[in-house]
Amino acid sequence: MVNQELIAATVDNCRYCLMCRHLASVELVTHKETLSPHGWGILIASERRGLMEWDEDSVMAIYAAPDHGNSRAHCVTDQPLPEMIAAVRADLVEKKLAPKVVYDLEATFKKWGNPYEEKEPQVSKGKGSVALFVGDEAQYLWPEALDAALKVLAAQDVDPVLIGVGRNNGYMASSLGLPDTAKALAQATLDELKASGAKQMLVLSAGDYFTFRQLYEERLDISWPEDVELLEVTTFLADQLEAGALKLKPSNDETPVAYVDPTLSVRVPSRHEAPRSILAAVYPSSSVELLWRKERAHPVGNSALQFTRPEIAEKLTHHRLQDAQRVGAKVIITEDPGTLHKLSEMADQYNLNVQGLYELLAESLA
Repeated sequence: MVNQELIAATVDNCRYCLMCRHLASVELVTHKETLSPHGWGILIASERRGLMEWDEDSVMAIYAAPDHGNSRAHCVTDQPLPEMIAAVRADLVEKKLAPKVVYDLEATFKKWGNPYEEKEPQVSKGKGSVALFVGDEAQYLWPEALDAALKVLAAQDVDPVLIGVGRNNGYMASSLGLPDTAKALAQATLDELKASGAKQMLVLSAGDYFTFRQLYEERLDISWPEDVELLEVTTFLADQLEAGALKLKPSNDETPVAYVDPTLSVRVPSRHEAPRSILAAVYPSSSVELLWRKERAHPVGNSALQFTRPEIAEKLTHHRLQDAQRVGAKVIITEDPGTLHKLSEMADQYNLNVQGLYELLAESLA
């Protein structure tokens, strides 16, 4: 059921507000006022007031929103604009007005549980006190992250049960306007988590953390189990490092390196320092910071845009690489498998090397 009250309340508050415009990533790379939080608000308000009807151009404008959370992160009244746009898309899907690719992806999610490979998720039968959600990006796009993370966790005497192997966490389906599909993906993971008996679940990325901690409840009306602690691997490792349990060898390499805040990281502001503290232990004197970082970090093209508006997804990825090149970085590092995959597709154009944070840590274990 589409949340019409959410749409009505949010669109009235956002349509003439420019508070988050300076962080509007899609407007920045396309130079189109229509493709901004303010523009999407006016577009949706116009349709709701009978001033226009949905057509191909207006629908494609709605499907140009990145759903990365910058608008909400920089709103003093916490307007849920991304959630409102997801609700509008769900309305378009119900009315059979969404782009064809959305319905194709719906069928793909239902059959395979992910948009990348025609393989069903691997359902774990293992049991343990700690679980690790793998997802689809780590399984199919950047498996090196999983292998390395497991090696580093093993050095901390953590041997997690792997769950959700090859299954999307539900974020992308929700973003596309497919809440029922997202709920099915979410419930499958929660069922697997329950069966494992784990009381702590680790995740590899900020996107997974946001999805489980916030998106499930806000968009899907699914509560995270109260008896299960949710924790990013980077946060866990940063705590281990501070406690002296994680031992890393510092590098003498003076090549300038930059940490790239992954897509959706603005949704989890408390996590910004954890990966940086870990990186500083390996590169104590050669790290540089991007302009678009931490609370103003922009996404790369690994959101649903890669399917609905691939030309915009590519612009967003180029924008992050240009940022790294501009500050003099030679190596860019992040932990999120989807972000790593997209950066690596174009990094050669900017003479940049891409490295996974977990792989770096695995290589740097003392």
